[in-house]
Amino acid sequence: MAFQPIVDARDRSVFGYEALVRGADGASAAQVIARVLPEQLYRFDQTCRVKAIETAARLGLGQRLSINFFPNAVYEPATCIRLTLAAAQRCGFPTERLLFETAESEQVRDHRHLTRIFRDYRDRGFLTAIDDFGAGYAGLNLLADFQPDVLKLDIGLVRGVETSPARQAIIGGVMQMAAAVGSTVIAEGVETAGQYRALRALGVPLFQGYLFGRPALEALEGITPAAWDGLD
Repeated sequence: MAFQPIVDARDRSVFGYEALVRGADGASAAQVIARVLPEQLYRFDQTCRVKAIETAARLGLGQRLSINFFPNAVYEPATCIRLTLAAAQRCGFPTERLLFETAESEQVRDHRHLTRIFRDYRDRGFLTAIDDFGAGYAGLNLLADFQPDVLKLDIGLVRGVETSPARQAIIGGVMQMAAAVGSTVIAEGVETAGQYRALRALGVPLFQGYLFGRPALEALEGITPAAWDGLD
């Protein structure tokens, strides 16, 4: 597993880390997932969750741990979460620090099933997030049915935001919606100071991207004070 920091611009702290699978040959998450056959998806999903928790605990992670999951691989939330809970208990990792996110861009076979998963996870004290918000299949309908703790802006909205009045207007609208439903916004894929300033001016509080840190294999990279230079 590799871990990428998510930073809170309000107090310049580390909000948490997203766990990202990597291949033994150095393959990226997308390359690894592309090799997974449909009949292997459930086992792959479960294995990644457990590995992320075990590795984060071994590294001494004290912040939130964001774990991606595949809703189409979860046939019954209560059953599928057992290995996750067992891993957290075995490793002494507090379950209230777990943040489960799924990509809006993944074509969910059963919209109501995803909502049921999210509600089950929230009832268990987990944080929830919709990734790639603004990019894919579910969109506003999913937000209307379930209000997650976190909305992660799609990278397509982040790229070019500093020079795009349209992107700024859309993100401003997302910020208003998020505030109204009680969700916090993360901008991911932030790579430049210009993107950061534009997003911060729109009120975005949380950031993830190369500007603050790349995914580190089997390591938790901190944020140095120098990373904030010139961002005010």
